Amino acid sequence: MLKTSLPPDNSAALEQAIAEVAAAMADPSRVKMLCALMDGRAWTATELSTAADVAPSTASGHLARLVEGKLITCLSQGRHRYYRLAGHDVAALVEQMMGLSWSRIAPLETTAPKAMREARTCYDHLAGAVAVQIYDFMQAEGWLEADGSALTLYGREQFLKPGIPLNPNTRRKACCACLDWSERRFHLGGEAGAALLIHLESKGWIQRVPGYREVVVTASGKVAVRKYFSR
Repeated sequence: MLKTSLPPDNSAALEQAIAEVAAAMADPSRVKMLCALMDGRAWTATELSTAADVAPSTASGHLARLVEGKLITCLSQGRHRYYRLAGHDVAALVEQMMGLSWSRIAPLETTAPKAMREARTCYDHLAGAVAVQIYDFMQAEGWLEADGSALTLYGREQFLKPGIPLNPNTRRKACCACLDWSERRFHLGGEAGAALLIHLESKGWIQRVPGYREVVVTASGKVAVRKYFSR
């Protein structure tokens, strides 16, 4: 007889919680909303209804379900209400679901737009071909532990050298290998991934496309990626 590592009452509660999260995501319109929120911004109900291609009245019900499932949070500012992902763990779940879903489609060539495949935001870190290239370089040069779960001492030194700040007291993962759904390989996530994105943007090496997840790598950014993140 199989034994769980949790007491029976805790095991049942965990199974119920998993079922509730799955049920909250089990609708194409709600999935579209979650994917839209992966750009890290807060969206209005009207904007999300457009993204999900549903009527505003229908969107309200979907948003309530996502809030109830603790996948998104609602922020009130004056007369306006904004919705955003509930946290980094939800963003990681959505990104992993994207990767799992693309592997189920299994086309020879992805149908994702070229600009989105090249560079985009994955909540608060960089994703796409450029991000995968950077991650591969970091692994090859010994910046990361083998499983990508942490920066090595050398990696921390390389981050701090150009002034990329690292929070030693972060409550989230300091570093992680995040599966890139378009490249089917890993890019850098966690606190280190977020710090890298902020650094690239502050240097003017990348520019966000307003209202979209796509990121443009500037001319100086392309030079910088070749200089600092290629062998």
